[in-house]
Amino acid sequence: MREHGGRRTFRRGQVLISEGDIGDRVFLLEQGWVTIRSSGPEGEEMFLNLRGPGELLGEMSILDRAPRSAAAVAVDEVTALVAPASSLSRVIATDAEAANEVVHVLLARLRESDGQRLEYMLFPTITRVARRLVDLAERFGEPTPEGTRVDLPLSQEELASWCASSREATAKALRTLREVGAIATGRRTVTLTGEAELRRHARLT
Repeated sequence: MREHGGRRTFRRGQVLISEGDIGDRVFLLEQGWVTIRSSGPEGEEMFLNLRGPGELLGEMSILDRAPRSAAAVAVDEVTALVAPASSLSRVIATDAEAANEVVHVLLARLRESDGQRLEYMLFPTITRVARRLVDLAERFGEPTPEGTRVDLPLSQEELASWCASSREATAKALRTLREVGAIATGRRTVTLTGEAELRRHARLT
């Protein structure tokens, strides 16, 4: 990707990928956050996921040659390595180790998607919120003396959409998690001050 592509910067709110487009580029995020969004049956916007540094975007439609299934929008200033689709296709065709890594990414995202569908059917809001926070801490968390800190560039409305819940229920879940000592919240940050307690509410223990 570095050989055939180049580094680009995207400002807050700028679209990296549009839903329905043909996949002609692949992105490797180096700095900043990107939200993955899709349109519902009545045109409503649905929050699907959050991607951050070190993660790949746009690989799926390159592999299956189908239109983009979702949009990717910069949450803050984003720096990404952008390369033509042919660069990824060429590497996959000639490098078995690289192809295996891409397969692992796709399988992890499939499991993630399947797991979220089950969560929506089985668990209350507080469990879904706790699971999103555990997931973000495992992917992007930074150890601090107080606990694992996660930069969270999302509004409560966006977090609620991600958890398939209302803003009010999500705010109540966050308040409960603070009261039991599982998390501490700051401006655009969440610190896992009681990870065992958070995982208990996430039903992961």
